Amino acid sequence: MTQIKPMFAGLVIDEFDNPVDSVLVGDQPMYVVDDRGFRRHIEARQIDLDVLKSMADMIEGHEDQISKQAATMLGHDDIFSQAILENQLLNIDEKLEEMLKQGIPEEGLAYLGMMGFKIRINLHGELLEVIQPGIIAPEDE
Repeated sequence: MTQIKPMFAGLVIDEFDNPVDSVLVGDQPMYVVDDRGFRRHIEARQIDLDVLKSMADMIEGHEDQISKQAATMLGHDDIFSQAILENQLLNIDEKLEEMLKQGIPEEGLAYLGMMGFKIRINLHGELLEVIQPGIIAPEDE
């Protein structure tokens, strides 16, 4: 299945905290930033990939803890399930393209939005920050 809309549609804001629209131009998913009336169309793929890489960077070094918690949440907290999940997390960089193609289900986007997850980009589509409420900043660990 090919991505038919930007992966993080509805969760992206510009540098001035304005919501960013999303559209499909031909078969290309785009984010649309309002630059004082000029609607800048920015290819979604690079922004989405940058966000996924940012999230993968946050996982790095914590794969064992995350896999244990995920296995417990799934009701499979045996050592084999934990090992499988940890292996998936260790190789997450290899799966980014697949994640782009599959996208995030509508329910997942709604949940992220309710939790306050936001992606801030500038008027040129460069990723400024990924806002994840409840996440402890590395300098505060």
